[in-house]
Amino acid sequence: MVLPDSAAQRSRTVVAQLRRSEIYRDYEQAFRETTGLPISLRAIEAFDLPHRGDPKESPFCALMAQSNQSCSACLQLQKKVEEQARLEPKTLKCFAGLCDSAVPVRVGENLVAFLQTGQILLHTPTKAEFAKTTRQLVKWGTEVDLKRLEEAYFQTRVITKKQYESILRLLTIFAQHLSTLSNQLSVKQAAGETPAVARARIYIAEHQAEEIALKDVAGAVNMSAFYFCKTFKKATGMTFTDYLARVRVEKVKNLLLNPHKRVSEAAYEAGFQSLSQFNRVFHRIAGEAPSVYRERLHAGGAKKN
Repeated sequence: MVLPDSAAQRSRTVVAQLRRSEIYRDYEQAFRETTGLPISLRAIEAFDLPHRGDPKESPFCALMAQSNQSCSACLQLQKKVEEQARLEPKTLKCFAGLCDSAVPVRVGENLVAFLQTGQILLHTPTKAEFAKTTRQLVKWGTEVDLKRLEEAYFQTRVITKKQYESILRLLTIFAQHLSTLSNQLSVKQAAGETPAVARARIYIAEHQAEEIALKDVAGAVNMSAFYFCKTFKKATGMTFTDYLARVRVEKVKNLLLNPHKRVSEAAYEAGFQSLSQFNRVFHRIAGEAPSVYRERLHAGGAKKN
């Protein structure tokens, strides 16, 4: 599945922003130190090897990446993993038996990136398996030092299935955090290109709790509704309606940090005019019902909706 250029470009922009964030850098370092595995945050349609040059890259995979034929096989595996991981985490094995996994990062209904790890074996490697691997390499005509390759193959990290499932669970939880962060970034940073759009963003922030329309914001920045609509969409990648919805959803999330705040109260305070509209918009942007989000936020505490 090939995504529209706009979606792929938006994904690359979001990934670049997330990679610069302190929370991602801290998690990336902690993940490598704790698990000893590589980790990569990848944009959609990123046609490269995810762990190339990673401090925890598998020595075996590093040797494979030096050959065009085996590198091509790895790229094909990456494409297949990502195609199957658009809705949920997915793990596939390469021709040599190593596992690679992708966890989707979604903002509501939209896929924005993948968290990836892997280059591990779920069982102790054997001579027979390595012999099978070398036969495939010979068939491809791959030129590689088999002695070095064998040493690297038997140095591959071996993890039990249960341990690896737990590691993927950690990545899934972190993907949820990145989803929230990417939505916050789109609200805070998307509108800095022009003074008019910046003023519009300020106006929206100040009047989000009111029933404001496109014409109101356009008038506040001295533009026609038609021209403002085009300018705002070009600058932010979002329509005015979608941007306003995201601002209000972020407001609701902040209000729900108070365990005594009812979901309905937060919705109306943020500017939503009806609960049915709020529930629909929140689910689209956050990827879950507001009541589920609130319960997860205060897991273990009293639940009050």
